[in-house]
Amino acid sequence: MKLTAEQELIRDTIREFVEAEVHDRVAEADENQQFPEDVWDELAELGFAGLTVPEEYGGFDADEVTYSLINEEIARGHLSLATALSVHCLATSCISEFGDEDHREEWLPAMNEGRPVGAFALSEAHAGSDPGAMTTEARLDGDEYVINGKKQWITNGARAGVIVLFAKTDRDDRDTVTQFLVPADTDGVEVGKKEDKLGLRASDTTTLIFEDARIPASYRLTEVGRGLKAAFSILTGGRIAIASQATGLAQAALEDAIEYANEREQFGQPIIEHQAIAHKLADMQTKVQAARLLTRDAARQNEERVAPMAASMAKYFASETAVDVATEAVQVYGGYGYTKDFDVERYYRDAKITTIYEGTSEIQKEIIARHLRD
Repeated sequence: MKLTAEQELIRDTIREFVEAEVHDRVAEADENQQFPEDVWDELAELGFAGLTVPEEYGGFDADEVTYSLINEEIARGHLSLATALSVHCLATSCISEFGDEDHREEWLPAMNEGRPVGAFALSEAHAGSDPGAMTTEARLDGDEYVINGKKQWITNGARAGVIVLFAKTDRDDRDTVTQFLVPADTDGVEVGKKEDKLGLRASDTTTLIFEDARIPASYRLTEVGRGLKAAFSILTGGRIAIASQATGLAQAALEDAIEYANEREQFGQPIIEHQAIAHKLADMQTKVQAARLLTRDAARQNEERVAPMAASMAKYFASETAVDVATEAVQVYGGYGYTKDFDVERYYRDAKITTIYEGTSEIQKEIIARHLRD
């Protein structure tokens, strides 16, 4: 699947940026659990905060393959940064696709500049894979909605300036899930616990608490009851983004393992000369390339909005590949791979989340199987 000259230029530009501005900051950001806001601002200056913002609002308006490429390249350097960007882009996509002209004019030009940061609040403690079980309620009161509930595992939760929120207009009716825009500084909106995670430690992941938070009724994005359909539509692209990120992380782990295997000597020769290591690297290379091709195919299909199964296949395979390749990279490094002196330890911790967020591997297989039953 050959890239266009423009896509190759964009890929090379973001790759150079990551190598120059991101690589040296990753370990410290991970250790301190601190998101690199300065890098975010530099990304925004390059126009990448507006990847899914239409051109008429100043945005990049990237095609699906280009969006995938950028996610892969950023994740190759820093998965936390890539995750924050993709969630911000989920929010701008929702406003672009489901908002009216007033919503787009109010929010998109500023979000294209990187501030406010967007969050996507769907999951709850008891409503992860089954979002219809959510209990957050947005009750209409005159010309306002009053929101009560709690959202969990929200990327950009503490950084967000605007939240795309999914809530029921009737808490007892799962068919009333609706999508809303909530400014983060709204009275009654509170950032709760910041999760202390295995990996993805530079990305802030928090709960969001809503206690009688009032927003104008005009901040409803979808018709009542159309929220889940909107979420699933947007998450097709989101899953391709995660597949891209998983591929990028796996590529980084592979590259480090190859470099180390060519340098590390045992029994008088580089360990890559030993068949056990050479074949391990061959398997890793094959899986990474297969993940990339599946992901790129899904991106191309999503240009026509016909990619639910392709997106799930890409997300499932690429995320499992990221775990497998990162695990094998640690093995290639041996004892050194188990220390924080080398990046493969971080790849190993970060990779697992790609099999969980934006739909677990189990959910992806169920989606694939559902299409086979049809």
